Amino acid sequence: MEFNTAIWTEKYRPAVLSEVVGQKHIVERLSAFAKEKTLQHLLFSGPAGTGKTTCALALAKETFGDNWQGNFLELNASDERGIDVVRNKVKDFARTKALGDVPYKIIYLDESDALTKEAQQALRRTMENYTHTCRFILSCNYSSKIIDPIQSRCAIFRFGPVERGELEKRLKFIAEEEKLSVDAKGMEALLEISNGDLRTAINLMQSVASSGESISEESVYTISARTKPGEIEDCLKLAMNGGFKEARKKITAMMIEKGVSGGDVIRQMHRALLSMDEIPENALAGLLDRLGEYDFRITEGSNDIIQINAFLAQLYKTGKDGK
Repeated sequence: MEFNTAIWTEKYRPAVLSEVVGQKHIVERLSAFAKEKTLQHLLFSGPAGTGKTTCALALAKETFGDNWQGNFLELNASDERGIDVVRNKVKDFARTKALGDVPYKIIYLDESDALTKEAQQALRRTMENYTHTCRFILSCNYSSKIIDPIQSRCAIFRFGPVERGELEKRLKFIAEEEKLSVDAKGMEALLEISNGDLRTAINLMQSVASSGESISEESVYTISARTKPGEIEDCLKLAMNGGFKEARKKITAMMIEKGVSGGDVIRQMHRALLSMDEIPENALAGLLDRLGEYDFRITEGSNDIIQINAFLAQLYKTGKDGK
């Protein structure tokens, strides 16, 4: 039996800017840069899986053509955070002349918000000194973590989550190419879990397909170790209506049996609360404030089951006080 070992996120990564999913206005501006062969330093900011690396690679391929690999350096700043990386790898690449008729090279620094402040200061000087031979594209999740002197030297492109329609269109294309069966509820589950992150959606679809199951709602939620949105909302309503023990029992069982993380439960609780019209506005404001506190505690390392139970207790008290 022959196995397909290709990773779909790479297999179906767009090779040219026109194939990039979503980010229409950004793609239009980058296409103009590639066409005119004029490029300034760029800063790509936005959530994971929205096309930042893909856009940088496609821009390099369209700008340099067959010479793109010799004129493009990709580094992951979260792996190589120190000042020595900027002084050695980056500077050595930046100081040499570009191949071909384009007068500059491109250095792509992924996750550049992981660079230390000292490394960012060194990078600022390198950006100044090698402008005639090199352009920088910095990618980050949070532009606020990039020092102001670097931000002021870059054109900032803010990537948003991929729209559901664009996500669905791309997933259907991949499903057709891979000859997969995806039902309507399975597609909705992929869109719900990925929440605008195309990489997550494609990886999850490949994981389900690799297990030999069809892409259904049940298989998607099982493989992803997530709970269905309605299950969390039912538990919240149960706690508010006096069923604290039963709600606690159900959510604890979900987390232990399905391996659902506390962070995922908190995020689904947040979305469920916002859709529950029966909660008065003043009570909702207080609950969201408390939920943020429990989310912070889990992020800092507190026991997630204890924190989730504490929030259910808060819901129970809110429901009791409202009666």
